[in-house]
Amino acid sequence: MTFKILQVALDLLELKRAVEIGKESIEGGADWLEVGTPLIKSEGMNAIRTLRDAFPDVTIVADMKTMDTGAIEVEMAAKSGASVVSILAVADNAVIDEAIKSGRKYGVAIMVDIINAEDPVRRAKELEGLGVDYVCVHVGIDQQMQGMDTLNLLKKVSTELNMPLAVAGGVDAELASEAVSLGADVIIVGGNITRSAKVKESTAKIRESMDFGWEKGEGRGEKGEGRKERETLDTQIFKLFMAVSTPNISDAMHRKGVMRGIKPLFDDIKLVGKAVVVQTFEGDWAKPVEATDVAKEGDVIVVYAGSKQVAIWGELASWSCKQRGIAGIVIDGVVRDVAEIRRLQFPVFAKYVVPNAGEPKGFGELNAAITCGGQEVEPGDWIIGDDNGVVVVPKARAYEIARRAKEVWKNEERVREEIKRGKTLSQVLDLYIWEKK
Repeated sequence: MTFKILQVALDLLELKRAVEIGKESIEGGADWLEVGTPLIKSEGMNAIRTLRDAFPDVTIVADMKTMDTGAIEVEMAAKSGASVVSILAVADNAVIDEAIKSGRKYGVAIMVDIINAEDPVRRAKELEGLGVDYVCVHVGIDQQMQGMDTLNLLKKVSTELNMPLAVAGGVDAELASEAVSLGADVIIVGGNITRSAKVKESTAKIRESMDFGWEKGEGRGEKGEGRKERETLDTQIFKLFMAVSTPNISDAMHRKGVMRGIKPLFDDIKLVGKAVVVQTFEGDWAKPVEATDVAKEGDVIVVYAGSKQVAIWGELASWSCKQRGIAGIVIDGVVRDVAEIRRLQFPVFAKYVVPNAGEPKGFGELNAAITCGGQEVEPGDWIIGDDNGVVVVPKARAYEIARRAKEVWKNEERVREEIKRGKTLSQVLDLYIWEKK
């Protein structure tokens, strides 16, 4: 068995938290600790010094992401205690050459990150020729959110180079095992360890996967097609949205997308699906009911009804939807038959509740863009509802936002664990440091 290196990227802002998480990850089987770029920007070279003091026998990687002044930045990282310094492949060759010379002078290795390189394979071969110690195959967080795959890039680079390779970008236990099989020597893991509620256990799981492979029938297919790749994109998006809350999604969208004034009809409610859009007029329930015939299984009917006094939805319409497997309905307007709908447990979100219904006149239209709860909704947009309310995610950004929301959820899991251990929220987040002066 060839030994591979597990590097944990401490991409945090708070130095004390980085030390605590670093300690747990080393106990779980990590080999190297990376002082991430956010931590270096937050704390400067003191972050490297502190990690070196806390872990005197551990290789410390300084992710400087250097673009200029290669010699100076490598020197200051080395003198602060770094063993490996990471710079950017998009820097000029002169910068990289100076960094290598400085690295040789101060006894540190140079890792060059090919993130955002225009032709990453060609650039990796150039870096090999320049004499760097490691090439890091890396797909950045924002690119991952849009579906770019680190392993696909690793496959291309590994066939062209004969030198140590690191890999980073959304690596979990399954991808770690595959990266090892593709020839990666250093497996860099960030959020899947640092945002875990149980850092030691998460690290150990990845360590085991690297050393012994991904077992238990959870691995990828014989030809390398992944579980995620075999699923349709809509299935992936659905699963991600089901795993997070509307507050997670709102945070991921920078507080955008929240429908105003629309509430769930009962507690412990969850709604995820693609929008079938309905525009109707005051008291006219024909088009909302007709949408039941148009919507497919798993869709969400979204209605602008334009009234506070007359209901356009009730128990019988809800029964009809449930029989067809429609996920739920969101109404900028009025609903009735509340007790019956609650017993039915059909997800309904609305602004108002009244006893009286209107008449089916047939005005309005289906699947033309509307404004619902102050948010524009187009056919096929993703609708997510829970006890907090409803958010709409534009279909073009659905996968990206779902991934970002899952990262928000992971971060909250870690913060929650630290609070359970006795810290206050302000202490975990070091709020006093970040207050405006």
